[in-house]
Amino acid sequence: MTSPKVFRWVKTECGRTKYLDLAARSGYLAKLRLYWFVLVAALRDINLPSPD
Repeated sequence: MTSPKVFRWVKTECGRTKYLDLAARSGYLAKLRLYWFVLVAALRDINLPSPD
């Protein structure tokens, strides 16, 4: 299985796990929380090297 393209910005293992958990949920509020999580995680992980 290939990794999602968002893993380019979410670089920590715990962040990637949380992303997969949030992406599996359905509903409007779940998608809003997912987008909010990706935005914050990308800002926090911007200076980290990519583990891939």
